[in-house]
Amino acid sequence: MGEVDIALIGAGIMSATLGAIFRELEPSWTQVIFERCDAPAEESSSPWNNAGTGHSALCELNYTPENHGKVDTAKAVNINEKFQLSRQFWSHQVEKGVLGDPSEFINPVPHVSFANGEDQVRYLRRRYEALRTLPLFPDMQFTDDRATFDEMLPLMGEGRAAGDRVAISWSNNGTDVNFGAQTRQFVDAAIQQGTEVRYGHEVTNISAHGDKWKVTAKNRHTGESQTIIANFVFVGAGGQALPLLQKSGISEIKGFAGFPVSGQWLRCTNEELVEKHAAKVYGKASVGAPPMSVPHLDTRVIDGKKGLMFGPYAGWTPKFLKHGSNLDLFKSMRVGNIPSYLGVGVQEMGLTKYLVTELLKDMDARIDSLREYMPTARKEDWELIIAGQRVQVIKPAGVPRFGSLEFGTTLINNSAGTIAGLLGASPGASIAPSAMIELLERCFGGYMIEWSGKIKEMFPSYGVKLSNEPKLFEELWDHSQKVLKLER
Repeated sequence: MGEVDIALIGAGIMSATLGAIFRELEPSWTQVIFERCDAPAEESSSPWNNAGTGHSALCELNYTPENHGKVDTAKAVNINEKFQLSRQFWSHQVEKGVLGDPSEFINPVPHVSFANGEDQVRYLRRRYEALRTLPLFPDMQFTDDRATFDEMLPLMGEGRAAGDRVAISWSNNGTDVNFGAQTRQFVDAAIQQGTEVRYGHEVTNISAHGDKWKVTAKNRHTGESQTIIANFVFVGAGGQALPLLQKSGISEIKGFAGFPVSGQWLRCTNEELVEKHAAKVYGKASVGAPPMSVPHLDTRVIDGKKGLMFGPYAGWTPKFLKHGSNLDLFKSMRVGNIPSYLGVGVQEMGLTKYLVTELLKDMDARIDSLREYMPTARKEDWELIIAGQRVQVIKPAGVPRFGSLEFGTTLINNSAGTIAGLLGASPGASIAPSAMIELLERCFGGYMIEWSGKIKEMFPSYGVKLSNEPKLFEELWDHSQKVLKLER
């Protein structure tokens, strides 16, 4: 039975990011990664398992809700601030030689918001007016001119009725991120620096061992069980984080539940169409639909090749991982979280209706949805692919609500700061560095003064709101543009 300082469960972008941070802060600390698959980034971090949007709220309309005619920009600014930390950290890692060629994991792709119909066009104009003067949203543009729309987005303009009222706002500062490639670069660097990675090992139990943790893992190929003792455990296992945290017995996870939602995408197989589109275009979700249903037509850059996909279409399965078990949901049920499940079941009837509608769609119905964006879409030019599994967080039941479904990420840690895990989904990977900073603050508060210099090297704007420091934002932005090779 070996001992390590840091045990990372899951070889996805979250564990890869935290491991890289710890190697900067405490290079002498030993690390081990357990991964149930035989390679890194095979689940949600895999590039075709997510949209690859560098989520910075440039185009995502669900981050700018409208209340009584006023657009609320607070969430958009908050997410953008977090994404700036990601850019800073990635730039630092490139400069240190931890990450290699940036074009393998990040590329410039315009982010576009799409409005169709008078009400949406009015909203989009108000959103543009609310964002364009904010320091973190420079060079935002807007048009409701049909000729400009057709020129910028030919696939969306071709075949569209002349009377369609459309508008777009956009930023050329958007990015497409291949989190799978980035994860692989991080893990390769980790191995070179002494981190042990155990592929094909599924963690089956986490239990307290004094003030440390005993982690038990099963070799999925031989059936052999292994145990290690770790000073700190991070559960970055995607949907499987919930049941593993439950097994740890920490009180902080009690009452939490998970709602699994599978995703599907249409992927374009016609290279001519792929080349005619160069943007990530986000629209508004249908009335009554949850934020996860926001449709988007996305340019992807994966392994040096351009791609195009549309979605997501929701599916449902009780699995907590794409390659998980149909018993995952049922195994996660506890006496303490049953009220949370029941409460969400009663309160989220819109979500239930949406999922039923999505499950009933055949390929023709999916193409009909695509035609709202691309009127000339043909079924023979697209194929259906299965995306990564998302497990939305259901927070514990309480007064006055009986559990609440959260469409974001939630960090859970015990009071001693010796174990932590990340639950939830979007914006997830895009703000992994910010989430890991929060983990450090919660679990390693006693080290933060000692680490402050190194943290500022990795995250120059740490502790500063760039929205209040436009000059600093410009300096850091220009630097990351050059280092990440995002200058056009």
